[in-house]
Amino acid sequence: MAEVRKKMWPEEFNAIVSGAKKIDIRIADFGVREGDTLILEEWDPKTKQYTGRKVDKKVISVVKFGLDDYGQGEEIKTKGLYAIQLG
Repeated sequence: MAEVRKKMWPEEFNAIVSGAKKIDIRIADFGVREGDTLILEEWDPKTKQYTGRKVDKKVISVVKFGLDDYGQGEEIKTKGLYAIQLG
């Protein structure tokens, strides 16, 4: 199992820490697998520095998809995507 470090802006970081956010959507420009540990480090975009806060989260599942896998690339560009976790 690997450790993967990624930066995260304060609002998103706080949502992860509080448990309000359980899904993270990122560009697939790095390797990550189920069982890895994602080390999220808070990044302040105003100061362009890490704050020193970090949280470790176990990766439960990874789904990789392309924006035009279903022929909706242009619509996604204009409307965006939702990540919806159901419970």
